[in-house]
This record gives sequence, C-alpha cells and structure tokens, in this order.
Amino acid sequence: MSDVDRAAALLRAAHETGQPVAPLRGDLLPVGDVDAAYQVQRAQVAEWEAAGRRRVGAKIGLTSRAVQEAFGVHQPDFGVLFADMAVPDGDEIDLGRLVQPRVEAEVAFVLGADLPSAQPTTADVIRATDHVLPAIEVVDSRIAGWDISIVDTVADNASSGLFVLGDRPRTLSQVDLRLAGMVLEHAGEPVSVGAGAACLGHPVHAVVWLARKLAAAGSPLVAGDVVLSGALGPMVPVTAGAAYEARISGLGSVRVCFSEGVR
Repeated sequence: MSDVDRAAALLRAAHETGQPVAPLRGDLLPVGDVDAAYQVQRAQVAEWEAAGRRRVGAKIGLTSRAVQEAFGVHQPDFGVLFADMAVPDGDEIDLGRLVQPRVEAEVAFVLGADLPSAQPTTADVIRATDHVLPAIEVVDSRIAGWDISIVDTVADNASSGLFVLGDRPRTLSQVDLRLAGMVLEHAGEPVSVGAGAACLGHPVHAVVWLARKLAAAGSPLVAGDVVLSGALGPMVPVTAGAAYEARISGLGSVRVCFSEGVR
C-alpha cells in the first residue's frame, strides 16, 4: 500500500468512526506536496462514488487572506460536494455526524451551463451562473485539533462537512457580491462579520479560479453544480444545541441549528 493509499484509508476510518487522526504531513505526505494531497482526496472521492454517493458540486476553501496567513498558505483549495452533505434551511444537524465542526457564511453559485474551458473568464462564469444563494458551510476536520496545513486539509476533502443553502435565489444582476456585507449570528449576537470582497476580492473570482483548476484536472464544472465560493468572514466553532443564522446583503438569510448530543 502506498503512502497515498494509507492516508486515504486513515481519513476514511476517521469519517466512519468520528475519531480524528494525527496530521498527515511529514509522516505520510511530504510537507507542502499539494499534488500528493489531491491524490489522497481523489482516492477517497472514487471510493465514495463507488459506494453510491452522488457528486453535486464543489467547494472552495482558503479564500481569505487572513485564513491563508493563519495556515501559512498562499493559495485556495477545493473539495467535492455530495448530495448527502446538503441540509435544508432551518434544519437541525445531529452532531453525531461530525467530528470537529465549525460554521462559516458563504455565497453559493448554482450553475445553469457547463464551464469546460481551461481558461474561463469572469464573463464566462457570470453567463454560466443561473443564480446565487446565501449559504452556511459546516466545515469539519478529521485531523486532530484542527492541526492542519494545506496538505492536511486538501487530503481531507478541503475539510468538508455539510452545507446549508437558502431558498430564495437571486441572479448576479440583482446583487453586488463584492460589497455584500455578511453577519453570522448565534443567539442574536454577531459571531462573524465580513463581506464579499474578503473572498479573493470577489466571489466570482473564486469561481473562476475553481473552474480553471477543475477543467485542468479533467473534471470541469457542469450545469446544475453547486459551488460554495468561500468564506466571507472567520469560521466559528460550533456549540452543541446552538442555532446560527447568516445574513448576506442582497441575498437574504439562511439558518441551521445543532443537536445537544455528541457523537
């Protein structure tokens, strides 16, 4: 078994048991070897798809300069979204499904056309976008203590957990995403604030980056895909029994709550 296979097996076991694993960098994966990390991610995705999970899109991570500096990286990353990760607006999430959850507010893009070009432009992404929605991403790490580098998070499907979409779509012409303010509240108090400009300068820029990366990898974005474009503000650790509501100017709100229990 190769180191890539060993890393993928450890992460799959962490998904199944809820027990996080030690960082992968250094022992199984070379420090800074993002290509090897994506090999681990692809190995897990192939296993999941073979088991019947349905791919519905992708997520972008590490889009904020502050987050990049915190983890010592200088580029975004991406992971795969599956249908069983989607949670309806306002629903309660069983904490037993997660390991070390945190929440962050984002803009979700829903595509109405394929993006097959290896060099998509901003105009291409705008034309391909059917609508946008407010979203809460429930990020989660299978690496103990969130002790992650870009290698660890990429291998761990970009620290993906679950996602919640709002249900009132807007077209891109109806909202200025760069200037859209965001507030994420818990118990009526702001716990994270930000704006569209925090996401690579504009959420559309993040989707352009992702479209290029996925087209180059041979798995381009297609019509119907959901794209979580990246956090508009800091992520927040989840409190058992808590409810979180994100409001994004021009897009509306989205809400999720968590059970009192643990895994």
